[in-house]
Amino acid sequence: MTNPKMYWVGLNLVKGIGSVRFKALLDAFGNAESAWNASPEAWANVGISQKIVESFQRVRKGVSLDQIWDRVQSLGVEMLTWDDNGYPRHLKEIDQPPPVLYVRGSMIAEDEWAVAIVGTRRVTAYGRQVTEETATSLAHNGVTIISGLARGVDSIAHQAAISAGGRTLAVLGNGVDIIYPPENRILATQIMENGALVSDYALGTQPDGINFPPRNRIISGLSLAVIIVEAGLTSGALITASFAAEQGRDVFAVPGNINAPQSQGTNL
Repeated sequence: MTNPKMYWVGLNLVKGIGSVRFKALLDAFGNAESAWNASPEAWANVGISQKIVESFQRVRKGVSLDQIWDRVQSLGVEMLTWDDNGYPRHLKEIDQPPPVLYVRGSMIAEDEWAVAIVGTRRVTAYGRQVTEETATSLAHNGVTIISGLARGVDSIAHQAAISAGGRTLAVLGNGVDIIYPPENRILATQIMENGALVSDYALGTQPDGINFPPRNRIISGLSLAVIIVEAGLTSGALITASFAAEQGRDVFAVPGNINAPQSQGTNL
C-alpha cells in the first residue's frame, strides 16, 4: 500500500502546482490521496487550468509512487508535509511555504534556533575569518547554522559549525540525493551526521540556475536571522536578504573593504 505522504509527493511533481494551488486541491478534496485520485474534470472544477490538468494526467500515468517510496527509504530520506508536527514552524509561517520538504539527516526541535550565514563563492581571507568566527560562536551557543552548501562562504559556515560541535542544515537547489558542487561530498556527509540536507525539490532534480533563487527563500524561512558575509552586487546572497526582509527576519551585513568587489553588496 502506498504511503499517504507519497500522494503529496505525486502532486508536488505536477508542473504548475505551487503552494496556492496545492492548498486549493486539499481544500477541495480533503486530502492529498483524494486529490491524486480525482478526475481531470474534478480538477478543472477547482479552477485548475487545462495545461496543469494535462500535466497532472501525465505525471499520474507515468510516475510510480511505490518506486519513489522505495528510493526514499533506501536513502533514509524523511518527508515533511504541512500536516506533520515536525514541519519547521518558522518556515510554515512564511507566505506560500513548500508543501513538501525532503530531509536527509535529521531536523530537531532545537533547529528552530537557527541563523543563516550566506555570501560569495569567491571569499577573501577576511571573509573566511569572519565566517568561521561567526559560525563558531553561534554554534557554541546552541544556534543551528543554515546555508546552501555552495562554494565559499556557505561551505565555510557549514564546516565551522560542525567543527564547533554544533548543528547545521544545508538547503539545496536540487534533490537531496544529489550533492552539488560534487567536491562537497565529504562535507555533505558530515552535515547529514550533524544536521540535514534539506530541499523542496523532488529526488533526482538536477542543480539548475533557476532553482537557486526559490531555494533562497527556504534558507531565510528556516532562519530567525540572516547574516551576509561578502556579497557582490549580483550575488544570490542579496536575494536571500531580500526574502528575509519580506519574511520579517533580521538581516545583518558584514562590512568589508570598500574597494573589494566581494563587499559591494554588503556595503550598500
